Amino acid sequence: MNASVAIQVLPKVATNEETVRIVDAVIAYIRSQNVHMEVDPFETVMEGDYDQLMEIVKNCQQICIDAGAPSVMSYVKINYAPKGVMTMEFKTGKHRKADKS
Repeated sequence: MNASVAIQVLPKVATNEETVRIVDAVIAYIRSQNVHMEVDPFETVMEGDYDQLMEIVKNCQQICIDAGAPSVMSYVKINYAPKGVMTMEFKTGKHRKADKS
């Protein structure tokens, strides 16, 4: 695993219901790509191979358009290191465990 990527898509649509429907379609697509991922309230974080994650990011825009959004804004954060990056579990696992207490 040489990359972690966070993506937030904001389809330009008229209602919150439409926003949620389109974002759900993007999340379903990411899930179908068999990468380790976590969905948070503001973004979805993925871990895996850099090239595969970049292809997923590219496709997320088209999913929004295909789902009916006339345009989409996307915010992407990329952590890349050829020899490997820290995992989500390493960075935040202790906090999730503490939250369950």
